[in-house]
Amino acid sequence: MRSIAAAALCSVLLSTACNKKQQIVEAGPPDVEVTTVVQKDVPITKEWVATMDGFVNAQIRAQVSGYLQKQLYTNGSAVAKGAPLFLIDPRPFQAAVEQAQGNLAEAKGKLAQAEGDLQKAQAVLGKTENDVNRYTPLAKEKAISQQELDDAVQSNLAAKAQVEANKASIQAAKASIVAASAALDTAKLNLGFTTITSPVDGIAAIATAQVGDLVSPQTSALTTVSTINPILVNFTPSEQEYLAVVNQIGGSPGSLDDVGKKLVFNLQLANGTSYAQTGRLYAVNREVTVTTGTILVQVAFPNPRNVLRPGGFGKISTIARVQQGALLVPPRSVSDVQGTYLMAVVGNDDKVTIRPVTPGSRVGSMLIIDKGIKPGDRIVVEGIQKVKEGVRVNPKPYSPVEDAKPLA
Repeated sequence: MRSIAAAALCSVLLSTACNKKQQIVEAGPPDVEVTTVVQKDVPITKEWVATMDGFVNAQIRAQVSGYLQKQLYTNGSAVAKGAPLFLIDPRPFQAAVEQAQGNLAEAKGKLAQAEGDLQKAQAVLGKTENDVNRYTPLAKEKAISQQELDDAVQSNLAAKAQVEANKASIQAAKASIVAASAALDTAKLNLGFTTITSPVDGIAAIATAQVGDLVSPQTSALTTVSTINPILVNFTPSEQEYLAVVNQIGGSPGSLDDVGKKLVFNLQLANGTSYAQTGRLYAVNREVTVTTGTILVQVAFPNPRNVLRPGGFGKISTIARVQQGALLVPPRSVSDVQGTYLMAVVGNDDKVTIRPVTPGSRVGSMLIIDKGIKPGDRIVVEGIQKVKEGVRVNPKPYSPVEDAKPLA
């Protein structure tokens, strides 16, 4: 029995060994999926983190002091230019207007009186001048006494002085009218300031002041009205990025007309969706921030439904340049080995060569390789883990799928 069992065990072991040898012999080159390096001109898109801001952000402040009597708008609502927002108690200012009107009427009364007095004084002056002219020859002929002539001359001088005094009174009355008119205008202006209106079309923020608050020009803003159609999107590219874009599209760094007409911006919102409207360059700041080496750029986006609001975040992008003759590969064909990027290239003899490469920008679902491969090279996309330097492979065409593998 032992000899039979031993013979059976040997038979099993020999059979297993033979099967393993047969499998080793039958195992051929590993299957891999390959594709050919594509060369073409591609647009290079630059992307930046962006924040949104109102096209105009008008801080609404009181221009006169008083108690806030009413809020005339709904918090967060759209308001038109000139729409009333708040009412300050107008009664003290109405009283000031009425007092100024009284002062003006009084000044006008004094002017009328001074003008009447001037007419009387001019009449007296005319009479005294006639008396002097008439008495002078008579005094020479001794027809009247010298005393009578002297009295006529004195009366004439007094009449002249009275005329001048009345003229001065008229000038003073006119000055009083000017001052009273200015005071009335100021009083009316202050009365008008009791109704606080919006200086722009826009969205009014939630009010920071409450009815009953004592407000003045020194207090903080009562609310803010922002014009958000269009809305500004701010981002800060580096100085090098800014100059590279300007040089690529032509024009001088200070010429918004040249640069702005050629750039079209797209916006990705905080929830990952793409905004339907495209933006145009609005402004480039006058200076580069010394501490960060960046420059503030503003892009205006249409916002017809007022969906975008100041303070929002997103990502803004634009085609910064076109790379001529770029070499494109699927990102999954590149392996990151301790900071070194490698690709497996299949030669005409189906043997693999491992090459270090320099990856560039991502373009859609493809990756640009700046250095390490050439047009027409066959590269391994699927099955990279099966290959090593010098190994012969069984290449099969790569079936593209959505390639979302990030480059580590």
